[in-house]
Amino acid sequence: MLRSDFIHAIKKDSDSRIFPDGTAYTGISVRTVEKLAEDFKTTGRHVEVSALEHQILPDRYARNMKTFSLQDQLLLLKSQVTIAGLGGLGGLAAEILAREGVGRLNLIDGDKFEDTNLNRQLLCTNELLSVSKVQAAINRIVKINPSIDIDSFDEFLNQDNAEHMIDGSDVVLDCLDNIKTRFILEKAAKKNGIPLVSAAIAGNTGHLTTIFPEDPGLSSVYGILADNKQKGAEDFLGCLSHTACCMASLECSEVIKILLKNGRLLQNQLLIADMAENIFEIIDI
Repeated sequence: MLRSDFIHAIKKDSDSRIFPDGTAYTGISVRTVEKLAEDFKTTGRHVEVSALEHQILPDRYARNMKTFSLQDQLLLLKSQVTIAGLGGLGGLAAEILAREGVGRLNLIDGDKFEDTNLNRQLLCTNELLSVSKVQAAINRIVKINPSIDIDSFDEFLNQDNAEHMIDGSDVVLDCLDNIKTRFILEKAAKKNGIPLVSAAIAGNTGHLTTIFPEDPGLSSVYGILADNKQKGAEDFLGCLSHTACCMASLECSEVIKILLKNGRLLQNQLLIADMAENIFEIIDI
C-alpha cells in the first residue's frame, strides 16, 4: 500500500459537513471508512487515525467535537485501555469507551453470564446466559465501533498473570468484584507504571478513585490487604443497575481525563456517591 495513494483516497472520499452549531468540518462516513479499510487491506482504526492526522473527522465522532478537539480524538484513537472485569461496571465502561473512540481496548474476565447478572450487566441478555463475558463484550464492541482494536483474556486475573495482561496499557480500569483481586491489579499497575481507575458499587452507593504508581492507593480505601476479608459491601447490599451506570460513567470520565491530560482527577481522593440521598462527596485519602 502506497501511503500517498491511501491518503489521497481518504481525502477524495471526504466531504464538507456542518456541526449542529453551524460551523463546518470535513468528514468521512462510517461506510467509507469500512470500504477504505477493505480496499487497502488495513484496519478501520488505521483509516480513522490517518483521516484525523489530515484534519478529516470520522462522522461517528462528530458529536464528540466541541468538547473534544480533532487532536483529542486522535489521541484517544491511539490509546489503549484495559478493563478488568466485564460485569456491571466493566460492560458499561467498554461500551462508553468504544463509543467515545478509545482505539484499543484490552478486556479481561474469565466469567460467564448467569441469571443473577441480568438486573445490572449491560452485556447480559437471556440469550447470552452461560456465554463468556469477554466474547459478549467483543461482539458488542464490534457492532458499535468495528474500528476499535480489541485484545482479550478470557481468564481470571491473578498474581501470576496480571502484569502480562495489562502490559502496554495507558490506563487500567478496576471493575472487579472482590477486594483481593483489586489489590493484585493495583500492584501490577504500579509495577508497570500505569494509572489505575478503581470503582466499586453496593446497593445505592458507590465510590471511585484514581491511583497513580506513586500513590498510596487502595490501602487508603480498604485498609491493609492482610486485614481484608473477601466479601465486600455488595454481598450484603446487592448491586443495582442505576448505581452501576453512574459509577461506570464516572470511571470513564476519569479515563478520558487521564488520556487527554485535561481536567481534575480524583487522585488521592475518593468520590463517594449515595443515590438514595442524592449525595456526592469527595474526601481526601
